[in-house]
Amino acid sequence: MADTKNDFSKGNIIGNILKLAVPMTLAQLINVLYNIIDRIYIGRIPENATLALTGLGLCLPIISMVIAFANLFGMGGAPLCSIERGRGNTEEAEKIMGNSFVLLIIFGIILTALGLVLKKPMLYLFGASDKTYPFADQYISIYLLGSIFVMTGLGMNSFINSQGFGTIGMITVLVGAAANILLDPIFIFVMDMGVRGAALATIISQFLSALWIVLFLRGKKTILKLKLSALRLRKNRVKSITALGMSGFTMSITNSLVQIMYNSSLQHYGGDLYVGIMTVINSVREVISMPVNGLTNGSQPVIGFNYGAGEYKRVKQAIKFISVVAILYTTVMWVLVHSFPEFFIRIFNQDGELLEAGIPSMRIYYFGFFLMSLQFAGQSVFVALGKARRAVFFSIFRKVVIVVPLILLLPAILGNGANGILMAEPISNLIGGGACFITMLVTVWPELSGKTRPQKGLKR
Repeated sequence: MADTKNDFSKGNIIGNILKLAVPMTLAQLINVLYNIIDRIYIGRIPENATLALTGLGLCLPIISMVIAFANLFGMGGAPLCSIERGRGNTEEAEKIMGNSFVLLIIFGIILTALGLVLKKPMLYLFGASDKTYPFADQYISIYLLGSIFVMTGLGMNSFINSQGFGTIGMITVLVGAAANILLDPIFIFVMDMGVRGAALATIISQFLSALWIVLFLRGKKTILKLKLSALRLRKNRVKSITALGMSGFTMSITNSLVQIMYNSSLQHYGGDLYVGIMTVINSVREVISMPVNGLTNGSQPVIGFNYGAGEYKRVKQAIKFISVVAILYTTVMWVLVHSFPEFFIRIFNQDGELLEAGIPSMRIYYFGFFLMSLQFAGQSVFVALGKARRAVFFSIFRKVVIVVPLILLLPAILGNGANGILMAEPISNLIGGGACFITMLVTVWPELSGKTRPQKGLKR
């Protein structure tokens, strides 16, 4: 029976998390390669490597916007599917997945059209100069044509993972990443397409990932099937999906906002060089955040399933486990980045001027990085339990309420230019991450001590 497969209320809770988290972490690793391989190759083209890398970095806010809408419907629908499966309601879980799929397609088309129309004013707003704009324009013009594949690949893979098929979810990413790694040097160097080649390789790879997902969800091995009968949108269902997905959406949109603020402010105080440094910093962040993202994302289906099944003791055990591991891991990574910043920078760029300015910048930005684990853990618990309002609040609180004002105020108050801008990140990790984690403990723990199983609806 489909509803007895991958029953997360049975067996060791840590084992259940690791069963999903290990392949999802490997998928995150592959996905990081997927996302940064373009930057690694572009940083090594014979001419204008730093300008081209900076131009690609200017596209990150737009890419984050596309990812935001993938998260809105993917991360919004997948936890609801886990909770409904925990309640034994497979039919409703399939309808949630079908509605999410339709929403991803619709918004993929809308974002492509809007992005192509507005790309020039957006890129200049994001910190482009006349030197870097041509490279950014070349990349984003092609990337946007494949945004529907990006959204389908990212959004629908959440539904594969939420059913417990972590290995299949990993293969989804592997298919695209392998294609991207193979196609990038061919298009960039052999065919001499430069930045355009990197973008073309990316959208072809995303298409292959999306195709793999649809074939699996229409196949015989899946628990929840992507059925035509489940594609008809229902107002209440769409509302529930978007309400819970607002957390992931807000995180990506606020990431985009912060990237815009960093790039435009760094352009003002440090020029193209510091915008390029920010591109490297963001790339390193993707690499070192990968394992903790895999762990917290892998825990969500398990936590959501047990919450839906009324197994509150197991939910508490899961929260303790992911919190301790996340804190330990991010502490180790902070020490490594602080001790060997040059190593991480050289992965993306060899330019001497960028290295000289980038080393102290890395140490400032990543100071106290272990505090970010508090945000990871608290946020993932709110999402897994379907508590959309709290998850959304803390997404906005750290980035919009804390980071953005600090980016604007610190350079003016301290008079230290680019360094003041970079200091906004560690301060926000302390205040925002701490507030998110403490609130999670204060509000969720007492609720999980209750003995009654929730029968209907989600408390948000």
